[in-house]
Order: sequence, then structure tokens, then C-alpha cells
Amino acid sequence: MRSTIKAGWLLFAFCLVFRNVQAQEVPNKGIDIDGFSKDYYSLPFIDLDGAKERQVVVDKEKGQYLGHPTTVLLEDGKTIYCVYPKGHGRGSIVMKRSEDGGLSWSERLPTPKSWEASLEVPTLYPVEDAAGNKRVILFSGLYPARMAVSEDNCRSWTELEPVGDWGGIVVMGDLVPLKTGKGHYMAVFHDDQRFFTKEGRPECWEKRSANNLGLMTLYKTFSYDGGLSWSYPQEIFKSRVIHLCEPGLVRSPDGTELAMLLRENARRMNSYIMFSRDEGKSWTAPRQLPNALTGDRHQAIYTPDGRLLISFRDNPPAFGRFASLKKECSDCDEKILYQQAGPVSPTAGDWVAWV
Repeated sequence: MRSTIKAGWLLFAFCLVFRNVQAQEVPNKGIDIDGFSKDYYSLPFIDLDGAKERQVVVDKEKGQYLGHPTTVLLEDGKTIYCVYPKGHGRGSIVMKRSEDGGLSWSERLPTPKSWEASLEVPTLYPVEDAAGNKRVILFSGLYPARMAVSEDNCRSWTELEPVGDWGGIVVMGDLVPLKTGKGHYMAVFHDDQRFFTKEGRPECWEKRSANNLGLMTLYKTFSYDGGLSWSYPQEIFKSRVIHLCEPGLVRSPDGTELAMLLRENARRMNSYIMFSRDEGKSWTAPRQLPNALTGDRHQAIYTPDGRLLISFRDNPPAFGRFASLKKECSDCDEKILYQQAGPVSPTAGDWVAWV
């Protein structure tokens, strides 16, 4: 389960059928999309924004941005733990529990002291080792990447401890069990040279980064002991032109292939996808996704009837393209710049799900 975020609020949206509408009828209250073409996609969709009875407030704090929640559903099928930072990525980690599938939530739960100094978005994953010992692990990124472990279904936790002499942004972006052996896992994340090493990005490359030409690298790391230790990360892909990040993993229905969906953070192109047929050892070249799957922080899950649901923040590249065009030609006819930038989704900036 994933969540919808608004400034100062942390909300869960339960995606039940509300009403069918045409894309052009959906009002966008958060981002100015006037001037852009809305000829973005032709898919039918269901709008749940007005279905307030299906939305549950998990937490709110006056004057405080609560962002980037991650959840884990326990094996009983109804207990959910949710963690999120008090801030945009960096900030003290908050934890809450629901025992009824997300309909109601506990007060904020006690957490280890080191969680107060988390530097990046916390992420939660259930894991199991070769002996059948089940755990939930929590990651916190930047340098060094750190991890905490729960051996009792999230009731108690260790302090955050370094995973290795390396780091990255939003460690881990996603994690998947492998077929190479019980207790084998692969995790993926990204970095822009600032946090992979203690030294950070070379000063001579700062100008490139300022011009949106920084080097973004995708990494993979493996665990063979049920998630307790992780290998030194290996590069999957890197580029200064397309900034692929925040990877989300999903396995094919027949189990033979892994897909990795990726945010394009330079805002030049659509989102991308890569594939592996050898349990993550090698990956295809990235290729663009269609408009309907373009956005940030993709998370994929199969529904009980076998359909694939992918949730993400709707974020068309046209906004970035328009800003770049305007920067290059501030006195150009904006109508022409809007045309050159391309269309946007009527739900741009909102959290959406593709089925």
C-alpha cells in the first residue's frame, strides 16, 4: 500500500470505484497547467479525488511537512506499519501502525534515538533468510547508507547502522527477492555523485550539475543472508542527459523477468523502463515509457485477480521543457514555447495509479 501526500498532511487514498470521467474533465487544483496542451493520453480513468469517505488521515502536524511515506503489510493481511520523515526526505522518522488494513491508525510509536537523525526517506522491506527467520528492515540514505532491523514484526527495532562505506539518494529505491536462493535479494538505488562516497561530488563537476548535466548513476546491491548485509554496489546505468532514478521493481507474471521503472529527473524525457532476465545480473538499455506511466516513485503490485497496479506521482516532462525553453528565450512567444514543450496530464502533480 502506498500513500498520497499533501503539504502538512499525510493521507491514505483507498482506490475504490467512484465515477468514470474523461481526462479533460478532471480539475487540477495544485499545478498551473494553463497554456499546455492536454492531449496527453486517451486512457479512461476513475477519479477518486472527491471521494472523501474513502480517504483516511494518518497524521498531520501544524506547520510541519510530513512526506514520503513507506508502508509494509504484515502476513496477517491487515497490520500495516508506516514510516515517514518530518520533512522533505531529511528529518526525524515517524512510525505508525494500523491493525485494520489502514482504516484507523495508532499514535506515533516510539523509535530508536538514531532515527531522529535520518538524512533521507526511510524505506521498509520484509525479508527472510535461508533458515526461515523473518525480519523487516528499514533503510535511510545519503552517506553512509544505514539500516535498522526488526525481528518481531516491527514491534522493536535496532538503531540505524551503516550498511557499508557507501551511500546514495533514497537507499533503497526498491528491493526484490531473487530466485538464486532462499534469502537472496537485490536492491536498487541512485546517486548523483554527492553521496556515494564520503568525499562527495568533485568540485570541478558542480558547474555541470548546475546546468542540469550532472551524472546520475543507477546502482544494484545484493544480499545473500536475508537482508542483513549488502554487497558493494555495482553500476547499472549512468548518464548526464537522462537522469534515471527512484527505481521501482516488479517481476513478470511468469516469474522469468524483472522490470525496473524509472523517474527521469532531468525532466527532458518521459519515464523509462529496463528489463533483466538473469535475476538482475544484466539489464537491457533503458527505453521510454508511454505518457500514461510517466512520473516519479513508481511502485508496482499485483492485485488478487492478477492485474498489475502501478502507483506514482504524475509528472509530465513538459514543465521542465517549458522552463528550459523560457530560460533560453525569455521574450519568445509563450504560445510557441508551450507547443514545443509538449502536452501535460490533467492530473499533473497528483498521485495516480495505472492498472
